[in-house]
Amino acid sequence: MLTAEVTVPVPPEQAFAALADGWLYASWVVGASHIGEVDPAWPAVGSRIHYRFGLWPVLISDTTVVRAIDRPHRLELEARLWSVGAASIELTLTEAVPGQTIIRMVERAVRGPARFVPGPAQDLVFAARNQESLERLANVIRARARDS
Repeated sequence: MLTAEVTVPVPPEQAFAALADGWLYASWVVGASHIGEVDPAWPAVGSRIHYRFGLWPVLISDTTVVRAIDRPHRLELEARLWSVGAASIELTLTEAVPGQTIIRMVERAVRGPARFVPGPAQDLVFAARNQESLERLANVIRARARDS
């Protein structure tokens, strides 16, 4: 299973704060283009982000829901992809050294036709996208650290 990974120069609590701000979702998730609503309880289990993905004028509305949380070390999401299915996304945050956090991301199709695609083939599809998403997340985290 391929895991996307980045290291950011902040402690896990500070890195997790960017994940806990659902309004930032479209700024780091590749493909998400517009946030319509974030449940007030985000990122509590069962809370949702309502978003659109794609490129204008072809935008599809859907949701991502929190499946599990262990703040500030793990966030497990289920991202729906219209009628095509859904993917399970696990983000883990580990303090490498004091003040530095490694963020890892693993994604697997869990519903729809893509769930029948073997894991290594899914890795090929998700790996570059997830690495780019984490690079964007790292930029958001660094900018928030500079501004605080």
